[in-house]
Amino acid sequence: MVTVLATVRDRDGAIVKDLNREDFVLREDGAPQTIRYFARESDLPLILGLLVDTSRSQQDVLEPERSASYKFLDQVLRPDRDKAFVAQFNTSVDVLQGFTSSREELQAALDRLRVPGMIATLLFQAVRSCSEKLMRPERGRKAFIILSDGVSFRDQTSIANAIEFAQRADTIIYSILFAGHDKIYRPGRAAIHAIAGGRGKSAMQRLARETGGAYFEISSNRTIEEAYSQIEDALRNQYSIGYTPTQPGAPGKYRSIKLTTRPGLVMQAREGYYSR
Repeated sequence: MVTVLATVRDRDGAIVKDLNREDFVLREDGAPQTIRYFARESDLPLILGLLVDTSRSQQDVLEPERSASYKFLDQVLRPDRDKAFVAQFNTSVDVLQGFTSSREELQAALDRLRVPGMIATLLFQAVRSCSEKLMRPERGRKAFIILSDGVSFRDQTSIANAIEFAQRADTIIYSILFAGHDKIYRPGRAAIHAIAGGRGKSAMQRLARETGGAYFEISSNRTIEEAYSQIEDALRNQYSIGYTPTQPGAPGKYRSIKLTTRPGLVMQAREGYYSR
């Protein structure tokens, strides 16, 4: 059984909560599939990973990220059912708190977020490492929330490899682009900043799109609290869709998924998986 978690929005961005099994069409590698399991607002345990960019470019936004993240985790985690971990990435990837439901432990981990003196941003390594070591053994609804400007620097892992590991771990990515003012660059580097910013935005969008999550950009028109509110709404209003492939693939082979619904609605669901 392959499970696909989907969020559906209308053209105004509001979540659509009243769809039925018959409203969905699913194809794998182009071949129609029969939906054998369907449920709204899945009651499966929620397994969250908070990945926070603490490289030097993020030092100006770390405090609002810290406070908003705790508020979000406090609201969304159900006691004795859901759990989360907190990791930071800069010159290394460090898990500050493993899986827990304890608000006190999560708060303590967020308090330990620190910006180092050296320069590096191992964004893709963080996704790969946490997918393999933390998420893959878990069962339930799994999601990363990434807080970053999306600019990977001195990272030995590619974005394609990071996405592959997230997909192998059946983990959705919600990416929040929150860009600070990088004080380590000298004046006159505006063009380089603009290019890096564009690449960072593209990376954060791709991480979300290919894993079935959503992308949010913090600006004067959208606060981090508003982004978290939309993520919470999405997590509480997912469709869980299960099917058995008509043509099982060889172990380790990538299979593309295309899930569609009524015209005019926007689907957020992963684009594929690796068969086991």
